Amino acid sequence: MVLVQLVPTARPEAEAPSARDLLALARNASPDARQRLLLGVVALCDASPPSGELSPVLAEIFLTLARQAEREVRQVLSEKLAHADWAPAALVNVLALDEIEIARPVLTSSPILQDDDLLRVMIEASLEHQIAIARRPHISGRVADAVIERGEPAVLTALATNRTADLSIDGVRRLVEHSRRIAALRAPLTRHPRLTEALAEQLYHWVGTALRQSIAARFNVDERALGAAVYDAVEGVLRQARPDELGQDDPNRDEMERRLIDKLQSAGQLRAGFLIRAIREKRLSLFVHGLAALGGFAAGDIREALAAPTPEALYYACAAVGIDRAVFPTLLTEVRKLNQSLPGDRGEAVWLRGALSATSSVRAFRALVAASHGELKAAV
Repeated sequence: MVLVQLVPTARPEAEAPSARDLLALARNASPDARQRLLLGVVALCDASPPSGELSPVLAEIFLTLARQAEREVRQVLSEKLAHADWAPAALVNVLALDEIEIARPVLTSSPILQDDDLLRVMIEASLEHQIAIARRPHISGRVADAVIERGEPAVLTALATNRTADLSIDGVRRLVEHSRRIAALRAPLTRHPRLTEALAEQLYHWVGTALRQSIAARFNVDERALGAAVYDAVEGVLRQARPDELGQDDPNRDEMERRLIDKLQSAGQLRAGFLIRAIREKRLSLFVHGLAALGGFAAGDIREALAAPTPEALYYACAAVGIDRAVFPTLLTEVRKLNQSLPGDRGEAVWLRGALSATSSVRAFRALVAASHGELKAAV
C-alpha cells in the first residue's frame, strides 16, 4: 500500500500538494497520513525552495515525521533531499546514519553534510557507509586523510577511484604504500591524476605486466631499466646470503631472510618453486618466511607446524600455496634433515587421500593450528 502511494501514476511527481491537502493530512494522526504529509512538505519545498534555512519549527516537524516513517518512505526522502541545499541539517544527519540503502544518496551528494558530519559517520556507521563517503565527489583532504588513516582495503580502493577527491601528494604516496599489500589499489592508482613520476616508479615494482605497460606509456619510463632494477634488488639479496656464507645460527639470518621474502613478494617473484629451492639450499628460515607470506599465515604458525608430531599441518600449508602433493614427501624428507627429524611421523599420510583446493587447505591448516593453540591453553 505504501509503495503505491510513493510512486503515484496518476499525477506528476513534481506537482506540489495544496495547502488545503497538507492541512487535512496534518489533522489526520494515522501513520499513512503522517507519511503522505512528510512527502507532501518535501514536494512543496521542492516546488518553492526556501530562500534561507528552514524555520526551527518546520525543521522539527520534518525530523519528527521522518522518525515515524517506514523504511520505504525514508529511502524516498533521502533521494529527494540528496541535492537540496534547504534540507534540515539534523534530518540529513539522521538519514546519513540510517541503513546504507537509505544513507547512500545523502552521503554521496548532500551539500548539507560537512566534514565533521562525514567523519562522525565514518566512526559510527558501517563499512558500506565509509565506502560511500570515499566515493563522494570533491571530498576534502581532511576526510581523505581520515580514510587513509583507517586503512580499510575496500574504502581505500573507493578513494583511489575518486579522482575528484582532494588528495595531497602525501596522500597518494600513502595509497601507493598500501597498494603493496592491497592489489585492488594498483589499477586505479596507475590512472590517478595526482600520481607523480617518482610514485609511479615505486608502484611499478609490485604491479603486473599490463599495469607496468600503462605506467610506462603514461610517464615515458624505461621498462627495461625498471625491470632490471627489480631483478637486481631481488637477486642481489639472494647472492648476499648463500648457505656457505652465513651459519645456521647467525642471529641476523632470520631477519635478513624475512626481508628477502618481502622483496620477492613485492616484486611479484615469490612462487611455490622458490620454497622448494630454499629447502634444497638448506635454508629453512627462508622456507618458513616464504611459506607464511605466500599462504597469508603467521611465521610462528608455520614453525609450530614444523615442530608438530605429525606432518599434517605442514602438508596443508604447502598445499595452500600450490606445492604439489606428489612433491611433498620428498620435501618433507629434506625438511626433517634440517629440523631435527621434525615434524614427526605420527598419523596417516594425508597427502595420499587426494588433492585439496587451496581454500580447503587454508581452512584445514588454520583449524589444526587453532586446535593446537587450544590444547596449549588447556595445559597451562
